[in-house]
Amino acid sequence: MSRIRIDAVLIQAVIAGALSFAHLHDLAEAAGQDGWKAWAYPISVDLLLVAAWRRMRTTADNRAAWAWFIIALAASLGANVATAGLLDLNDVPAWLRILVAGWPALAFLGGTLLVHTPTTAPAEPAPVPAAAPPVAPATDPVPDVTVERAPEPAPELPPAPAAEPTPVPVPAPASAAVPPALLDHARKLADAHRTATGARIDSATLRARLGVPAPLADAITTQLA
Repeated sequence: MSRIRIDAVLIQAVIAGALSFAHLHDLAEAAGQDGWKAWAYPISVDLLLVAAWRRMRTTADNRAAWAWFIIALAASLGANVATAGLLDLNDVPAWLRILVAGWPALAFLGGTLLVHTPTTAPAEPAPVPAAAPPVAPATDPVPDVTVERAPEPAPELPPAPAAEPTPVPVPAPASAAVPPALLDHARKLADAHRTATGARIDSATLRARLGVPAPLADAITTQLA
């Protein structure tokens, strides 16, 4: 079995509700509402308070709920103050008797409006529309023009390889006539060259020594062999 936890706020609410309930009952009874009617007045005030409070919690536009909440709260506080000795309950003024007598109709009107008025839920932010894809700019229509193409040139064939020229046989140079004196001088140079180097004199060296053309130097070298 679960233990009942004592809540100080709940105890305070019960005490305040009981006192307010009793003050409303006493005021209604002093205003000429005897019997069960005196007990119905505090119930009517408390029900209007509860209905206004619930309406304020469930609607966005709660101005009407606040108005009826203040009216019911004023009735409850007024009864508490009036029964605190500031008002002679044995001689209640006429205006207070009128207010107490007209309270049931006023409470019924407020309760009906609070219960049957459509509830306006808190406005939700409108969804942000997705950005539309960019529209490509309209292009001018292309005129239908027939273009005649020029005939394509015939492909160029690679040039045929040129025939290699037939080598012309070079005739062997004729033996140049060597003067005997020049031949003797060349033989002396050849002997000196062999003595100095131990090798035969070649045509280039002989041509350089004698200062003669190449064919003549070749002819002398042949004869010296």
